[in-house]
Amino acid sequence: MIRSAPSVRPLSLLCATLFCLAGAAQAAAPTVIFFGGTNQKAQAKAFYEPFTKASGIKIVAGEYTGEQARVKAMVEAKNVTWDVVEVESPELARGCEEGLYEKLDFARIGAKADFVPAAVTECGIGIFVWSTVLAYNAEKLAVAPTSWADFWDVKKFPGKRGLRKGAKFTLEFALLADGVKPEEIYKVLGSKAGVDRAFRKLDQLKPHIQWWEAGAQPPQLLAAGDVVMSSAYNGRIATAQKEGKKLAIS
Repeated sequence: MIRSAPSVRPLSLLCATLFCLAGAAQAAAPTVIFFGGTNQKAQAKAFYEPFTKASGIKIVAGEYTGEQARVKAMVEAKNVTWDVVEVESPELARGCEEGLYEKLDFARIGAKADFVPAAVTECGIGIFVWSTVLAYNAEKLAVAPTSWADFWDVKKFPGKRGLRKGAKFTLEFALLADGVKPEEIYKVLGSKAGVDRAFRKLDQLKPHIQWWEAGAQPPQLLAAGDVVMSSAYNGRIATAQKEGKKLAIS
């Protein structure tokens, strides 16, 4: 939950229960902010609709693209309008350290032993698992890519590539494409030389990259033919497939 006043907070996406409800009005209709898309609809069906039916308390749902700046601005302005927000684990850790999010009271939530150990943190609890995948337009590629090395191979697979605009996941994919074993990725990234190696690999692909920022963008870019392959959230591609789009996951 987001703090109501500043005091300067996999693999799993974390739902940060970040704001101590400050009044009856808020408690009656807490605002829950999601990343949107298919996952939001699934959570509403699995969690929030049953909660409303059982308690009579309506959930006010909203969505964003993960901007920590919006959370920080609300806290610093002492004008917090969100109660619970989904955040990714790095943002959760940083925001918790900065005092943007409330510490969880497990006496009210339940025993920590009831949760997956790695999902429990000081300011948030992991509630589902998702993947960033290599997706491609099956109508544009005669041969399917099978690795991040293929993602970098613009001779065998000509065309633009979509990558999330940021270091998160992007550096991992670059090192995988450069031959680093998955189990060694974070050891390599733990050194300046490893980070430099990842950026050098990204430089090779730079002229062919179409950056994206929101989860809805990769399936749109793929379906439109703007890119032939892209990193993407698995749920977004699954939804596009159900809608009849010829997108596939490697």
